[in-house]
Amino acid sequence: MDFFIDTADLDEIRKAKDYGILDGVTTNPSLIAKTGKPFKKVIAEIATLVPGDVSAEVLSLDLDGILREGRELAKIAGNIVIKVPLIAEGIKAVKIFSGEGIKTNVTLCFSSMQALLAAKAGATYISPFVGRLDDISHDGMELIQEIVTIYQNYDYSTKVLAASIRHPIHLKTAALMGADVATIPFKVFDMLVKHPLTDKGLEQFIEDSKKFHWD
Repeated sequence: MDFFIDTADLDEIRKAKDYGILDGVTTNPSLIAKTGKPFKKVIAEIATLVPGDVSAEVLSLDLDGILREGRELAKIAGNIVIKVPLIAEGIKAVKIFSGEGIKTNVTLCFSSMQALLAAKAGATYISPFVGRLDDISHDGMELIQEIVTIYQNYDYSTKVLAASIRHPIHLKTAALMGADVATIPFKVFDMLVKHPLTDKGLEQFIEDSKKFHWD
């Protein structure tokens, strides 16, 4: 499973990158707005910092606007993936981008049939939002399982990117179900390495180590 970090904060990206296991970055307009910097400047900085795929979202909702913005973003760096909303105009754009060799991440997916449309259009990634489904009393992880199964049934190459991850259990379940990627907020990313029994065991080892000399 690939690990992406869901942020536009360069400090968070650097910290996650220091683990040596970061594969990419996803952003959205809300995350970029928090930086207070120009949209394209933030995307360019992230793309330079991370060699893996960096998702940058278009703002337009009409086909011409999505295509125009997507092509502009794709020119920023070779690792830019165009994030497109899962709407009719977005699916049309994904098909065109696919023909042009531009990678896409179809976002705001909440049903397996939406995911099927994205795969048929040639999306590079599909982003089902599991946490937001949980918020309205739906099982977000069930959606991951449905999409993985459908894609396997027909050998689609579109990667399942579990998004809106709220806690490590979401990540564990997505991994067990065979999701290709998880995009994780830094607070969750940082939680993965921690366990109280690890801390307790380490404290005991350190205490016992005082009884002998290194050499």
